This record gives sequence, structure tokens and C-alpha cells, in this order.
Amino acid sequence: MRLTSGLLIASVLAGEAYASSLDFGIPASRATVDVRVFNVANVTLVNEAHTFTTPVLPGHEDAIFPMFSFLVTHDGKRFMFDLGIRIDPLNLAPSLTGFFTSGTVVLEQPKDITGLLEDGGIPLTSIDSGDMSKFPNSTKLVIGSETDTETYPEFPNATLQTSDFAGRTVTKIDFSTANLTFSGIKAIDYFGDGSFYLLNTPGHLPGHMSALARVTPTTFIALGGDTFHHVGEARPRPNFQKNFPCPAHLLEEAKTSISTDYFWSPNSRDGAFDMLSRSQQLFAVSDLPDSFYADPVTSQISLEKLATFDADPNIFVVVAHDISLRSSIPYFPASLNNWKASGLKEQTVWSFIEKINPASVFTPA
Repeated sequence: MRLTSGLLIASVLAGEAYASSLDFGIPASRATVDVRVFNVANVTLVNEAHTFTTPVLPGHEDAIFPMFSFLVTHDGKRFMFDLGIRIDPLNLAPSLTGFFTSGTVVLEQPKDITGLLEDGGIPLTSIDSGDMSKFPNSTKLVIGSETDTETYPEFPNATLQTSDFAGRTVTKIDFSTANLTFSGIKAIDYFGDGSFYLLNTPGHLPGHMSALARVTPTTFIALGGDTFHHVGEARPRPNFQKNFPCPAHLLEEAKTSISTDYFWSPNSRDGAFDMLSRSQQLFAVSDLPDSFYADPVTSQISLEKLATFDADPNIFVVVAHDISLRSSIPYFPASLNNWKASGLKEQTVWSFIEKINPASVFTPA
């Protein structure tokens, strides 16, 4: 689900060049948004890694994720993109509570996003759009037009509840009316000024959306939501390696941190993986019968499109559950807007293969 809503953004420096198309056809604009991130919880899905990615190596059967939630500010208004997870999951719809009572889903130190916002001095009444039951009715909900809006108890198997929509203004984004396309992704200019685009990235669920946030006139943050769940599904790829060469020490480490029994490249040899000659991503979207993705084929296509952003030096891609970033991304109250100037992307995009990083699950444990 997406929250949308109120904080004045810092003005753009005078004289800075307008954004070019970046080869994606993104219109130039000087309008920007401010993006800040919370880690609402860390979650372990026991024996469920196979529902997200393939292959799953022995000893890595559990899927471990952070739950990121993003506060975005535009022209004095605040809104949330992704909400993390509520701290009282047993009050979710019955179709979801079983995952928690069975021990399949284990939450570590969950924090309610509403509490985090209030602790940070941000009143909930200032959130203009977007657990919905804890936001005031003034908070709007923005969803994809194909989102399943059936609710419990009228529909026993529904994942949403009546309280999620009660008394709210619900805006459905219809991408059939979109007149913009970036790398094959239909886009809607949400505020009409080029600062924030909603992106049609179906597959995880019908109506699933990502976003492209302009944080300076020439740089962006792509909020990938649940388009993919491990950055190894998007990396390395040839253009990515060209624009972000793997550091020499990690090239050396990859020889043993990536098992040649499960992964290969033209210049690899048994027991020594060669990253430089790898021309495709390491993981793929799970297409098993119990896949977490409602439509794995469509999910993979959405992922392929978003991966072109990942290779661009002016776009920082952050998905909602990227464990490779958990200990390195700057959290609220820090802003992510200066990611380019600070070198954050260069510092983190290859960390997923580093042995000490929890995202490094490429050898049997």
C-alpha cells in the first residue's frame, strides 16, 4: 500500500543544469522532492527464500529482509511510499495472521511507522496521502487501478480490511492514460512538475507501483517497492559493470564468495568465480508454484526494465527490502538527496557480494 500527503523542501541551487533525458526520455525539470528512509522492522521468513529468488543455496533457506518506509516531501506536503509492517500483525486480516502464528514470519524489533514519524516531530495529520488504520482519515490512499481492493470480512481470503479504506479518499492510478514511458515503464507525473513519477511495475501484485523521485535537477532515486527483493536479481549485467566497476578487492573475494557449483561465467574455473565475465544477474525471480510473485513472468519483465535504471550513474535504485543496504543507508532524519555527491551508490552497489554482508548468500552455508 502507499500513503500519500506536508514540509517545505530545500530549494534547488541556482544555476544548476537542467536534467537531460538520461537516455530514458525523462523531461527536464528543476522541481525536486526530499526523500528520507526508515527501517520499520527486520523480518525473517523461515524456509521461504525459494518463494522470492532462485537458486537458493543450502543453508540460506530463510529469507531475511529489512522493511524500509520512505518519507517524501514535495512543496510543503508529505507523503509515504511503502509503510513497512504493523507491529501488531495478529490484527491483520486472517489470511495473513497465519504466517505469524505458525512461525513462518518472525519480526525483529518492529517499530510502528506512525510512532517513528511522531517521534521524529512529524504529526500524522501532516501526511496527506497513504498501517492505514492508524493514520487519520485526512490521509489519502494512492493505489494502482488494478489493485485488488476486496476486504475482509466480506471476502474471507482478502489481505486488506475494511478499516484500511474506511472514510478515506482513495486515488486509483490508471496507467492506461500515461503519456510518458521510461525504459519501457509507463510513468505518470504525479505532481505535474517532473519531481515525482509513479511507475507501472506489475508482477509482484496486480497494480504494483514503483516511483522515480527527482532529488536534484539531474539525479533521481528509484523507489522499487517489491519489484525485486535481492539486488542479485538486478546485478551485475554488462552496463552495470561498465558504469560501476567492481572494486579489485571484491573481484578477488568473489572468486570464493560465489560458488561455481551454482554460478558460472566464461572465465570462471572450478572453485574460482570470475565476476568480470559474468554477463547476467546472479538471481532470478522465483517461478515456483508458491512464488511470492503473483505473476513471475511479468515480475521478471518489470525487474529487467528497472535494472536499466540501476546501471545509470544518475539514478539510485532502492527496493523496499534491500538487506545489502541495511547497515549503510542513512536513516531519518538524514536525507537521501545527496546520495550522488556523497558517493553512496559507488560505496554500496557491490556490497552484496562481500562475505560480511548479509546479502552475500552465494555459497552454501
